[in-house]
Amino acid sequence: MKNSANTENSYTVPAFERGLKLIELLGSAPDGLTIPEMDGLGIPAASLFRLLSTLQKNGYAVREKGNIYRLTGKMLKCVQSGYENSRLIPCAIPSMRELRDITGETAMLAVLHGNEGVVLHQEPSKLPVKVILDTGHHFPLHSAAPAKAMMAFLPEPELSSLLSGITFTKFTSSTLASKEELLGELDEVRKTNIAFDRGEELCDLRCVSSAIINRDNYPCAAVWISGPASRLTDEKMKLFAPAVKAAAESISGKLK
Repeated sequence: MKNSANTENSYTVPAFERGLKLIELLGSAPDGLTIPEMDGLGIPAASLFRLLSTLQKNGYAVREKGNIYRLTGKMLKCVQSGYENSRLIPCAIPSMRELRDITGETAMLAVLHGNEGVVLHQEPSKLPVKVILDTGHHFPLHSAAPAKAMMAFLPEPELSSLLSGITFTKFTSSTLASKEELLGELDEVRKTNIAFDRGEELCDLRCVSSAIINRDNYPCAAVWISGPASRLTDEKMKLFAPAVKAAAESISGKLK
């Protein structure tokens, strides 16, 4: 009979196990560590550097001045997402339906996923002409109101990593065309927790969004309304912005 411990060991991946130990160590040091300070892991220097480079390349760690490595919020997001998403939609539905009824427009919910946003849920408008997106629909970050709402409140290292992966495709004449333009708009979003899409991906589409902030002060999702430009004018977007923000704050409160 095979020893059960040996059998279990035969299924493990040593490199992955070393990576997990590295993540645990970095997670215990919020101010970051240098490579010499990680000697206690017993990982050869070359292997340790490759593990750190892999984490950095995929946005899970950053290397700061003085060769200090630190985990980004992306790691925390991965841990939280499964737990939060199971609670997020049930918590959001009542506020989304109220938002839909107040504005008359479709209310939607999304999260960040890699270098895109993804739609989790929607409460369709009751009007005959409405905006509908499939659940699971992915959207670009630089042109979408919900993406701007979430990015505005990301920790700086995670935001920097995300920005470096954006291709600033020019969809319409209103699309933000550069990192600098996007950063300028995110500065404005931080002041109000209101983000707009003024026909930046589709000329005839308008959106107003606000970030949902969890108990760790992290932008785990965004809620927004979307409608045709003929109905959701600039004046209407400004009029409905407080209702969108109130919905986000209500959902945030339920997650805390």
